[in-house]
Amino acid sequence: MRTVTVVGASLAGLHAARGLRDQGYDGRLVIVGEERHRPYDRPPLSKEFLTGEDEPDGGLGPLALTDPEDEAELDAEWLLGVRADRLDPASGTVGLADGRTLRTDGVVIATGAAPRTLRATALPGVHTLRTLDDARRLRAELRAGAARVVVIGAGFIGAEVASSCAALGLDVTVVEAAPLPLVPQLGERMARVCASLHAAHGVTLLCGTGVATLRGTDRVTGVELADGRVLPADVVVVGVGVRPVTGWLEGSGLALDDGVLCDEGCATALPGVVAVGDVARLARPGTGGTVRAEHWTSAAEQGAVAARNLLAGATVEPFGALPYFWSDQYGARIQFAGRREPGDTVRIEEGDPDEGAGAGAAGGFLAVYERDAIPTAVLAVNRPKPFTRLRRELARGPRLAVR
Repeated sequence: MRTVTVVGASLAGLHAARGLRDQGYDGRLVIVGEERHRPYDRPPLSKEFLTGEDEPDGGLGPLALTDPEDEAELDAEWLLGVRADRLDPASGTVGLADGRTLRTDGVVIATGAAPRTLRATALPGVHTLRTLDDARRLRAELRAGAARVVVIGAGFIGAEVASSCAALGLDVTVVEAAPLPLVPQLGERMARVCASLHAAHGVTLLCGTGVATLRGTDRVTGVELADGRVLPADVVVVGVGVRPVTGWLEGSGLALDDGVLCDEGCATALPGVVAVGDVARLARPGTGGTVRAEHWTSAAEQGAVAARNLLAGATVEPFGALPYFWSDQYGARIQFAGRREPGDTVRIEEGDPDEGAGAGAAGGFLAVYERDAIPTAVLAVNRPKPFTRLRRELARGPRLAVR
């Protein structure tokens, strides 16, 4: 390959580009990014970036994922602030929204995902949080006299934003349409424990009701719930999930279904095209199913695998890393690794999740999910060392013996 184009200047795109260089690719490497920024770390945006006082003076500061030495080694052409709007495999080109066309032999799709929105999301005072610019706008409003914040959606991003707003001394209410947040990820018992963090820190959590509309004319003034209640609000943050950015790939011949469909090695059905990160939906061998992982670790680890298979022209290495994610809320570090399925049982290995403030208890707890007495996943709150041990054992296979 003489030219490889990475579409998406994201964590996943950066790691794919590094993977190409690490595996000996010395041809032309182009990285296209819709944002004007070089790759940066997104997890802090809902946490310390919102609560911190310091703003990077130009550049990205501690959020940056590269430095000048890294970029020199990467030796890539950066096309930033421009969106890719078409892929034409027949001509071997990627089209850009500004009219330029890039000829390329290989393509890494790393366009990630965009926040889902609600009607009236464009109303001043209503925010989504995905990019650095989103976080800057939200942080400015939180410091401009806002007193009441309503967060719509109690997933990890919503919970982290609520935690940050509470740390700033604001009146925070979280609205969740489901009867309990995080059940698909954690199961009912553990989801209930983690949900208790909100009340333990003075945040109101309203579950089992959706949002009917947002109120306000010149800017948002409240959130009207489906049950008729109205929550006054100076700022509203919408965190109701994301959708993979695949619109630009329509008509390309790629199979699209809530992401770009790939085999187990990030390779698509089109020669010379792979996908990584939030946009990639990978096959799960032996299950007949597919999975799209919206986690930092998956985005980082898929890059090297995709790069190797792209250069090989076939899938010579599957992506088999154990799913892992973490969340920082109200001073608690929540960590999860593995593949929990409905029906798995939970055994408490350390601590007592039902003691005191539940997940907010200072000592935290460690829980192991099991299926037919075989561990399938592990959840920890403020227990990083034993969690890391069990995570490693899970990654080695199903025959581990958890003590």
